[in-house]
Parts: sequence; C-alpha cells; structure tokens
Amino acid sequence: MTYRRPAFTEMLRCTLLGHLRSRMAMLLAVAFIPGWIMVARLCAPDRAVRFSLQAAHAEVQAPANQVSQVVNALAAVTLVTGFSMFMETFKAGEVDRRLVLAGYPRLQMLLAKITAVALATALVAVYTTAVLRGSLPVQQLGPLTVAVFGAGLAYGGIGLLLGSLVRGELEGFFLVIMLSLVDTGLQNPVLNVADLTGLNALPLYGACQSALAAAFTSVTSWSYGLLSFAWSAAAGALALCAFQARTRSHCRIAPDAVAPDAVAEAPHP
Repeated sequence: MTYRRPAFTEMLRCTLLGHLRSRMAMLLAVAFIPGWIMVARLCAPDRAVRFSLQAAHAEVQAPANQVSQVVNALAAVTLVTGFSMFMETFKAGEVDRRLVLAGYPRLQMLLAKITAVALATALVAVYTTAVLRGSLPVQQLGPLTVAVFGAGLAYGGIGLLLGSLVRGELEGFFLVIMLSLVDTGLQNPVLNVADLTGLNALPLYGACQSALAAAFTSVTSWSYGLLSFAWSAAAGALALCAFQARTRSHCRIAPDAVAPDAVAEAPHP
C-alpha cells in the first residue's frame, strides 16, 4: 500500500471494533475488576501491615485489605488487557497474514494494534481508579491512574507478543494467567513482607510501586511508573519481530532468476 496513514487508521478502526465486539473482554472489564477488588476488601484482614516501599524510600503502614485492593486491581487490569489483546491478535492472525501478502505494511498494522490497546487500557485505568476511589481513601488519583494504565499497557504488550507467537488459545490463556498470578503474588506486600531479589525485573514491579505510593503516601514516583512503559515497548518490539517472521512471504523470486523464454526472446547485439 502506498498511503501509510490510511493503512494505520483503517487497521486502528478494525482493531477497536474487534475489541468492542468481544463480549468476554467487556464483561471482564465491567464486572471482574470491581468484583476482584471487592474480594480483596472482604477476605483480607483489617490489621495494619508495614512494608518497605522503594518508590517512597520509606516504610509504609496501611490496612492489609486496602493494600490487597490496590494489588488486586492491578491484577484484574493485567488479566483484562492481556486476555483481550491476546485474543484479538490470535484470532486476527490469519487475516493479518493475508493482508501482509496483499501489501499491507507490517509496521502500520502493529502500531495500530498498540494504539488500540493503549486507548482501551486508558479507559480501563480510569474506570479502575474510580472503583478504587469509592472503596478506599486514595491520596493521589492522577499518579494512581497512570500506574494502573502502565500495568495494563505492559500486559497488553505481552498479550500482543503471545498472540504473535503461540499456536493455540490454551497456551496463550495459560501463560497470561500464570504470569499475572505469579507477578501480582510476589508484588503483594500482604503475602510477601520480605524483600526478595529480582522483583524489580518483573513487569508489575514499577506499576505496583507507583500505585502503592500514590494510594498511601504523598510521594509521586514517576520513574518507577516508567518501568511498565519500558516493558510495553520491549514486548511491542518483540511482537513486531515475531510478526515479521510469521508473515514473511515464502514465494519470493530471486533477483537473478530470469525466465528462459525471456532470455530467448531478448534481442542480441
């Protein structure tokens, strides 16, 4: 295709329509997020828990059920964005390969998918922050929204990568669930009050640190929030490489290959 901007806008429109038509993703976003926050509010104890918060460079004390609500909100957002992006990418895989063979630009196609997940994640982040604000006293709404947005964007990129790599839906579901559960379980100060090495290498580390600092302190830790965006960029770059490899044309003609008839019909000096 010659015109790059129409290719981007058309793919963005189709991807957004695909997200809107996914009833499971809509149900998860509307019902699962507040439900999972409510589970943490009812099941976690009211006792105060003291934990070291690197983003605030201090020890923070807060009720265990409120801390669990913030972490569970991040877990719900990661599952929603990871699932929705994986399913949209996986189901559109065959169509995307045909579009590439027809001349559709790969970069514009992937950028449209990333833009779509960013827009959807922004709406989910605002909705999740509003639910948290109604459930517990939040000190900084803006930084909390950015932290939730970063968490969703990181797992949206991971879902995009898995959708370009795995061969079946079951493998993608399993990887998204297990990665999210392990990540949020290790980041939750209520379940893990000891400082473990290697936590800062996980996708949710920066988002969880920023969200806890925004919810329970007056410290704004923008640098920690950028870690989630770095994860999203890295996953998007890997997804582009995987997409490039899987949509490569296998019917290329070598440049030095010339048809015998053409050689025979060529004029001789």
